[in-house]
Amino acid sequence: MTHRVLLPWRDIEVPAGLSVSYYDGTGPFPDDSVLDDVEFYVLPYDQGPEPARLIPKLPALRAVQSLSAGVEMLLPVVPEGVALANGRGLHDLSVAEHALALIHAAQRDLPRWFAQQAAGSWEREHTRSLADSRVLLVGYGSIGQAIERQLLAAEAVVTRVASTARPGDGVHAVAELPDLLPEADIVVLILPDTPATRGLVGAAELAALPDGALVVNVGRGTAIDTAALLAETASGRLRAALDVVDPEPLPSDHPLWKVPGVILTPHIAGGSASFYPRAKRLAAEQLRRFAAGEDLLNRVR
Repeated sequence: MTHRVLLPWRDIEVPAGLSVSYYDGTGPFPDDSVLDDVEFYVLPYDQGPEPARLIPKLPALRAVQSLSAGVEMLLPVVPEGVALANGRGLHDLSVAEHALALIHAAQRDLPRWFAQQAAGSWEREHTRSLADSRVLLVGYGSIGQAIERQLLAAEAVVTRVASTARPGDGVHAVAELPDLLPEADIVVLILPDTPATRGLVGAAELAALPDGALVVNVGRGTAIDTAALLAETASGRLRAALDVVDPEPLPSDHPLWKVPGVILTPHIAGGSASFYPRAKRLAAEQLRRFAAGEDLLNRVR
């Protein structure tokens, strides 16, 4: 029996016994004659909400493979009884590189030097450093661990935080943040969008940080109260380096764009060149497992 799969790329190995159709997230959906038979759907990455809207149109669907680590937006869409797997591990190095780039840019004041380059100015001043900085890493999953490896290589002092404490691994609980924040030079957030994480860092938490502290967010923008962060950064008391924000996309007239001491990138941390080969290898392995009747990797449910 042939099983139909729907893939975003044409250049991955497909096991025998699978019939392949393609949808890259752009343009119209495939014909209903194709959709009626799709059993395994690999969602196109970073193509907005359209790929997920295809899921209810797949009556034979048995499994969905997301290439994102966070699948909170898919959980209500994927029917009960359909396997859902995420892209855990695919983004670790990409996000870690970007997080470190944001930190270095903020600590070494790179926006200032770029502006001086454009103006042909040779004004000099010593800056902060990442070395010996006390970094609070909030969200100690696989991405957090990848970030930690680079932080330790830079000789930062890292404190790990997760939803629950793991004393044997040196991991503090989120509930301990009020005691940990006053000692942090840099806070790095790598959190999903869940009821427990939304607004986790609000006015009180930001006020607990010491003057000049840097807030870095490479998880989901909803973890931070944007209005509270704007107030603290606009006053000059705190700095921020953000790849994610709330709302997202950030409106072009939002005042956060122009606050000195704030660096913004448009949610691109996970999409570096290293991501795509890793994503294709995962998809190929999942197809092999699906064809062989084996359990999928990274199953969320």
